[in-house]
Amino acid sequence: MGHASAEASEAGTLAALRGGDPDAFAAVTEPYRRQLQVHCYRMLGSVDEAEDMVQETMLRAWRARQRFEGRSLLRTWLYRIATNVCLNALERSPRRVMPPDVVPPVTAATDASQARDTPPWRPELPWVQPYPDHLLEPVAAAETEPDVMAISRETIELTFLVALQHLPPRQRAVLILSDVLGWSAKEVAGILELTVAAVNSALQRARSTMRKQVPAGRHEWAATRPRSDDEQSILKTFMDAWERADATLLTDLLREDARWAMPPAALWFEGRPAIVRLYELYPIDRSGDFRMAPTAANRQPAAASYLRLTGEAEYRLVAVNVLRIEGGKIAEVVTFDPSLCRAFGLPPTL
Repeated sequence: MGHASAEASEAGTLAALRGGDPDAFAAVTEPYRRQLQVHCYRMLGSVDEAEDMVQETMLRAWRARQRFEGRSLLRTWLYRIATNVCLNALERSPRRVMPPDVVPPVTAATDASQARDTPPWRPELPWVQPYPDHLLEPVAAAETEPDVMAISRETIELTFLVALQHLPPRQRAVLILSDVLGWSAKEVAGILELTVAAVNSALQRARSTMRKQVPAGRHEWAATRPRSDDEQSILKTFMDAWERADATLLTDLLREDARWAMPPAALWFEGRPAIVRLYELYPIDRSGDFRMAPTAANRQPAAASYLRLTGEAEYRLVAVNVLRIEGGKIAEVVTFDPSLCRAFGLPPTL
């Protein structure tokens, strides 16, 4: 695009923003909706809340449209609004959690009564939610810009999202804007109304905290790790094991140090022997039989579980299982209740 064309485009954007025409305003801001939702999701750990925050961002942008003077990029202006909307929300709400934040693990040495049939159900806690991959895909030509599509797997997967929730809100914002979006300290300082020195200090503290949350064998969050060729094969075997109620096959897929969590149950298992014992105590088919459907969440393979209770005709959605696969083995499974997965749009019955 030539200099004159760029100036004309910028002038057109500014006119659309400030002209008071809702359709023109939507035309220039809507292409940013999905990336803003991902940004709010990283900040909040909740798909449902992220959707609300984007709505609030667009409403505030509309109300403040006359104050946009074109001195910054429209994208930067929208991110400034979205970030501050999220920071305000975080002042009112506790951080999102996963079972390891709430209770100690069940291990092979744990008393069997703790691996009970009815785990402690805690739906009132603010659980981290998984992010459906279909919401990460670009749907319009305007969303094919490199900075829009640069949602690397490392910066959206569950381990990263959970680690982010351990940061104080302003440190979280600094790290996301700096290390995920790649903005300069000066740009981040402008968005958060901080000094460059304060941004650099917050970033160092945030990186230190994040390093403590890195899974074994992982050294850098921001490096893009390609999906391994055998992940879909492992996912298929995982689903087959559930449908056949084959606990031996299922546990053969696990790493020795695998974890399995089940939000909103305040319960998680650490180590393959603990998971093996769980399915020895409580067979997979004890309540009926399963059908599994492949899906994807947080750039990770996932499977929806549908259970047909004994004596019933329909299979009902009971969980979404998100897998983290490392070195050809399952390192972690998070089995989410459907109440935490509404954004997936999965059919409730089969």
